[in-house]
Formats: sequence, structure tokens, C-alpha cells
Amino acid sequence: MKFLKSFVISVMFLSLVASCNVNSHVMFKTSDAEVITDNIPIAPDDAYRLAPDDKISFSLYVEDGKKVIDMSAGIGANAGSQQLNSVALQYLVRQDGTVEIPMLGLVQVGGMSIIEVQEKLKKLYSANYIDPFIQVQVINRRVIVFPGTGGDAKVISIVNDNTTLMEALALAGGITERGKANVVKVMRQTTAGRKIYQIDLSTLEGLKYADMIVQSNDYIYVEPTKQLSREFLKEVTPIVSLISSALLVFSVFTTVK
Repeated sequence: MKFLKSFVISVMFLSLVASCNVNSHVMFKTSDAEVITDNIPIAPDDAYRLAPDDKISFSLYVEDGKKVIDMSAGIGANAGSQQLNSVALQYLVRQDGTVEIPMLGLVQVGGMSIIEVQEKLKKLYSANYIDPFIQVQVINRRVIVFPGTGGDAKVISIVNDNTTLMEALALAGGITERGKANVVKVMRQTTAGRKIYQIDLSTLEGLKYADMIVQSNDYIYVEPTKQLSREFLKEVTPIVSLISSALLVFSVFTTVK
């Protein structure tokens, strides 16, 4: 009887300790006051602004891009066989927001939109070229998607400017079996800090937010379903087995004496 009492007390104590680890993998826990559930913007409130570690590429043409139009229209010698090729060089935005550009040196671009960077480079290159036409692209834009199970998280490259939330989830393989479609959080960096938009995709009413345009560096987190009983048993079973084995050995030695 004494051994049984000790066994029960030990199991209860260790079960209490193990319960602290149940669902410890759940991330980004929020309160109702911290999330935005109404009037979620379908299109971004502001254009994407360059940040450190972004990689950009740009093309420069003179005379406001006249050569581009001529080649597209087949004008000029051997135009039928000509192709517009540009060297795909990458330029890294440094931690101080500058990027080293040919002929210009270090140019401050951090916090600027693509349009603003194009206009700035156009103005700077005007000193050496006639009516420069500039096109700038961010080539390493991506979003991080947690579809409901930690092991299935993916980094998704944004190829199209109008990539939607539904497309990003589809590229990540969709919401997993443990994912809660009614708790999809889009965490977006803004000038005021990260805003957290919580979207319910479990009903047709939430379909209007499925077309939400994602931005580079968005975190898309599908909250996993809490499996209390399964995870509790997973944590407690090895402990109970170890205690029962130890008590069995102890009782055997006590009986022998």
C-alpha cells in the first residue's frame, strides 16, 4: 500500500511538471486587443520599402527606353533576330540602407519604394546619360508560411507583385490537418511596427480576405489545433514507465529482504 501511494504521488508530481511542455510549440500567442480582425486591407496600405539585405537588380536604357520600343516593334537592323538582354547583376542593400551602384557609388535607398528608387537613379544617371529609363526589381522577396505544423514551414519566394494570401498558402502545400483555418495570422512590418491581421478562412465570409495581397517579409501563421490529451500522454508515458519500473525493482529487493 505504501508503494502504491508513493507511486501515485510521484506520477501526479511528474505529470504536473510534464504538463508545462504540452503545446509548447504553439507560437505567436496573442490577445484580442493585439490582432486586427475587421477592415483588413486587401491591398497593402503602402508600397513595399527597401530594407537591409534586400537584393535588387536594375536595367538602364537611354532616350526614355526608345531602344526597348524599337526592338519590340522590330525596328532597326537585324531587329528580327535581336533580343533585349541585360546582365542580371545583383546589388545588396547594406545594413545602413545604402547600395553600391555602378558609376554612382553608394546610394541611399533604405526605406524607399521601388518607384522612389527608380526616380532617384534616373536623376543621378541624368548627369551621364540622355533621358535615362530605369527599371528596378527586388529579386529576393519572400514570405514565411507556417501552415499549421512546425515541420511544414516554408519560405515562399514572391515572383508576382499581386501574390495573394491564398496563393502563398497553396505554394506552402495548403493548411495542414492540424491547422486551424479560422485562425490565420498575417504579421506585417510597417513603420509603426508589426501589425497582426487575423483572418477566418473556415467560412465563405472569409473568402474576401483570401485575395489579400502579401508583401515581402510577411509572416503567415496558421495556428495549430491544441491536442492536449495526445501530447500529455506523450510527455507522461515515459515518466510513468520509468517510475513503475523503479518501484517494481525496489519492491522486489524489499520482498527479498
